[in-house]
Amino acid sequence: MIRLFIFINIFQLCICCSKKTSFEGLPNIIFINIDDMGWNDVGFMGSKYYDTPNIDLLSKEGMVFTQGYAAAANCAPSRASINTGKWTTRHQIYTVSNSDRGESRDRKLIPIKNTITLDKKFTVIAQKLKESGYTTCHSGKWHLSDNPLDYGFDENIAGNHSGGPGSYYSPYGKEKENNKVNIDSNSEKYLTDQIMEKTLFFLDKIEKPFFLHYTPYAVHTPIQKVDSLMFKYKDKQPFKGQKNPEYATMINNLDRNIGNLIDKLKEKNIFKNTFIIFTSDNGGHYGKITMQRPLRAGKGSYYEGGIRVPFFFYWKDKIKSGVNTKTYISHLDIFPTIMDAIGDNSMNEEFDGKSLLQHLTNGVEINKRSLFWHFPIYLQGYNINDNENRDSLFRTRPGSVIRKGDWKLHYYFEDKEVELYNLKDDVGEKKDLSKINESKARNLLAELQNWWEITNAPIPTKLNPEFLPAKN
Repeated sequence: MIRLFIFINIFQLCICCSKKTSFEGLPNIIFINIDDMGWNDVGFMGSKYYDTPNIDLLSKEGMVFTQGYAAAANCAPSRASINTGKWTTRHQIYTVSNSDRGESRDRKLIPIKNTITLDKKFTVIAQKLKESGYTTCHSGKWHLSDNPLDYGFDENIAGNHSGGPGSYYSPYGKEKENNKVNIDSNSEKYLTDQIMEKTLFFLDKIEKPFFLHYTPYAVHTPIQKVDSLMFKYKDKQPFKGQKNPEYATMINNLDRNIGNLIDKLKEKNIFKNTFIIFTSDNGGHYGKITMQRPLRAGKGSYYEGGIRVPFFFYWKDKIKSGVNTKTYISHLDIFPTIMDAIGDNSMNEEFDGKSLLQHLTNGVEINKRSLFWHFPIYLQGYNINDNENRDSLFRTRPGSVIRKGDWKLHYYFEDKEVELYNLKDDVGEKKDLSKINESKARNLLAELQNWWEITNAPIPTKLNPEFLPAKN
């Protein structure tokens, strides 16, 4: 009996040692996804108005992609594509809430019905990392379901179906509205400060590799100043249309919290072996809030200002530091890159994105490929008197986009019209070349149509009986 007891204990000890050994070499992984932060709303992308010293320093030690793209021009579809590694046509989350946005009389077509909640048939990042032994934590905005704990997270800080807070000040939203943040509402702290405080508490108690899905609600509306930082911006000179001091304090506060996160990693002596990915879910909120010049338009638009985002990767001594590359990449590449980083290639055939790991670590060139966006719905405009959209009523009408090399083609389902731009010469998408270079337009449209078939993209064709054509 004694021998059997000793044998069992030795066996259990071996299992524990085996599990511990399996963690060796695995990096901690932090995915930082800012909400509505524009392409150049940070210092490392050229802004001289917003102060982001902590983010800038981290980017300097990593690899920056100046042509990094969001998977969609607004938050819910972008986040769904990040977490699944799939085109929007696969999960069919195209927007927030309903797809028939704007006045019915202005919509020529019946839009495709939108999906609100991410189907659990899809495997997401947290689930795969949890299978590999990671402790997983979601912190901040989730937006894909009522509870991120149903999608592989061990811990949830403030995440639910809310797309934005009712307020950054307590109680952070009204109880009966869909913007009530799931967090202690008795706190007097600014929302992003409280979220980070709870995130640091999570880091204090973990003892094995972790995955932190840090997606603070900031800098989504409502734009609410951080009083202690207003002195820095109230008299500051504008920069390329960036001039909103209240928004600037939100960015500065966000940067300060990321600095606190980095300090905690260093305090625990785990910063060196932490793989960090930084991006934004879509372009900046065009107009009175921020500008992305020279890019055209902003959030909700499929011009560059709506889909080009700040994007960098950090991993000490693994990723080449101080590199700014013009290679274009997509949010779809995040999931496969994370899987490659932990040596798990079991889902390679399922991803629509590609691993960037060899490019990040060894400078291996990424094979040339096309990127696609599909938006078979309507998204109303913010301000008919101040916008850079195709028309003033909508940020986007139903359409699809392809980028291949330097070329980008927009296709619109209402009138079957196209726009063609050479981004190398015209990053602001000011000169439509579709009538000048018809062969290029035809080739790109054919590739786009083929992609529709491959991904079973739903195409809006039904006419809206309430539509009233504009009078000339």
